[in-house]
Amino acid sequence: MERNFSKAHRVVVKVGTNLLSGGNGVDAARIARVVQDIVTLRQRGVQVLLVSSGAIGLGAKELNRNAKVRQIALRQACASIGQPLLMSHYRLAFKNHAVICSQILLTRSDMNQRKTFVNLKNSIDTLLALGVVPIINENDVVSIAEIGTAFGDNDRLSAFVASKIDADLLIILTDIAGLYDKDPRVFPDAKLLNEVKKIDETILSFGGDTTTSFSTGGMRTKLLAAKIAAFAGCATVIASGFEEGVLCRIHAGEPLGTYFHPEEGLKQRERWILNTAAEGTIWIDDGAVAALRGHKSLLPSGVVAVEGVFHAGDVVMINKIAKAVPYYNSTEILKMAGHQGRDIPKNVRKGKSDVLFRPEDIVFLDNE
Repeated sequence: MERNFSKAHRVVVKVGTNLLSGGNGVDAARIARVVQDIVTLRQRGVQVLLVSSGAIGLGAKELNRNAKVRQIALRQACASIGQPLLMSHYRLAFKNHAVICSQILLTRSDMNQRKTFVNLKNSIDTLLALGVVPIINENDVVSIAEIGTAFGDNDRLSAFVASKIDADLLIILTDIAGLYDKDPRVFPDAKLLNEVKKIDETILSFGGDTTTSFSTGGMRTKLLAAKIAAFAGCATVIASGFEEGVLCRIHAGEPLGTYFHPEEGLKQRERWILNTAAEGTIWIDDGAVAALRGHKSLLPSGVVAVEGVFHAGDVVMINKIAKAVPYYNSTEILKMAGHQGRDIPKNVRKGKSDVLFRPEDIVFLDNE
């Protein structure tokens, strides 16, 4: 299938650590080439957001550490040292083209809380309208996977950003040409896949673990990122960042790397629900499941159990089949569970709806 990104107005570009790292730290020449490509895209009328790795690696090199940084506190320290170094290189490179860049550091909770997310999206929209290039990175100084504030890697961060700010295209630049059917560094007969229509278990099996000292993502994390983007209706291309003019050539439709087809696009609120971590679970009976599948609201009578502590407006799991945003908190839903509408205690309802949520507040995980 011919690639056509001529209508891609908003593009998220993710640059990996391996592309930016030189023998003594950051490779300024490679940053300059990436920036030149972004500037050229902007001249075509394309809005570009950049998700850039490299802060932890730069910080580690400043500390003269060559081994992989695993300990959490040390990774946070390296990120704190490396982030301003990384931004100084980007700022200088963009300044050479009279372009202003900005820094946005995110944690998973920034995306999970609806109010914070809306504010973030408004800020990004304003920056893009002003002609600024936002440079996004995970806030590794405070993000900790163990307490659920970390994205895990910048590949998936870039996909969450792309899916939530209505991007048309996600380009993940790495140090190999794209997705192969087996590891090309081990198997000389490995074949590059030009396109992938659906990311299934077979495609995921082609991914591998990271093999570098400072990066947190391998090809598998890039495939998971492409899957997140595809579900939101955003196309993805994984390609080598060493190709000259790679971003502009991809945008022009040249068959570089591996192209992952988007699925039918979800609405912006549906994408937020889908990509937000669940705060708890509402367990419901088979009759309630059938009603939800039939685009009906969830009634308290269908609830059999509540797991976790959450507030009204938080995203929760519905059994293991969907995510939804209830109108009540976990304590209130526990009191309402199993009751018909007329039997709901008045001190719980307090004038609220007699349904827990409506069809527009749920997204099924299996696309049914």
